[in-house]
Amino acid sequence: MNRKVTSSHNVPRRNTLSKKWRVLRKIKFCLGLLLSIWLVFTTITLVSASSKPVDTFFVLGGSIRREMYVAKLTKQYPQVRVLISGGSPDVCIWLIFQREVAAMANVWLEKCASSTFSNFYYSIPILRRWHVHKVMLITSPTHLPRAKWLAQILLGAHGIWVETEVVHEQGIPGNREYWAKTGLDLTRSLLWAGLSQIIQPQCSQVTKLADVDIKAWQDRSFKCERQGNLEWRR
Repeated sequence: MNRKVTSSHNVPRRNTLSKKWRVLRKIKFCLGLLLSIWLVFTTITLVSASSKPVDTFFVLGGSIRREMYVAKLTKQYPQVRVLISGGSPDVCIWLIFQREVAAMANVWLEKCASSTFSNFYYSIPILRRWHVHKVMLITSPTHLPRAKWLAQILLGAHGIWVETEVVHEQGIPGNREYWAKTGLDLTRSLLWAGLSQIIQPQCSQVTKLADVDIKAWQDRSFKCERQGNLEWRR
């Protein structure tokens, strides 16, 4: 008669593995519970924010026509903050607002961003400090739908509702959209939506438009987009 013999050395090992699995299951349950609570809270926050007025015009750099458009908006809504991320040279934006006789006190320029993803990467901490609830995202048709999707993922993760305003361009578009680029940015955005809850990158190049040193620009070489039709009087 054959008897199955269990080594006494395997019993503690099995008990240890069993305890580890129980701990892992508890961790998974807790993480799932926290994620569910966060999703419910964020959804409630977004629904509430959707009914509030726009409190920030968020301009993605890439075309001077977007900055021309927001200058006109600022004349109508001078109380609304403006954040221009990775836009034209400071002096060009200053000249646009001066020509429109638009207030500059509530306009900020963020100059760290060099791509659509980094527009949000550097702007989210600024918008959070301002306690923003609802933004008007200003971009161009050639920048869609990628810019809108990134905004909904990244800003939505922080309870910020997004409305989109499309500004039509003239001539050759500054943005060329490819599905590979869109897929990469969407993947990065889904990851950063979670990480940005605890990581807050700071941009050292944030300037208030009213504080731009125009005298310093007089001796510098710069070029504004032709579509701006800007005249620089020294």
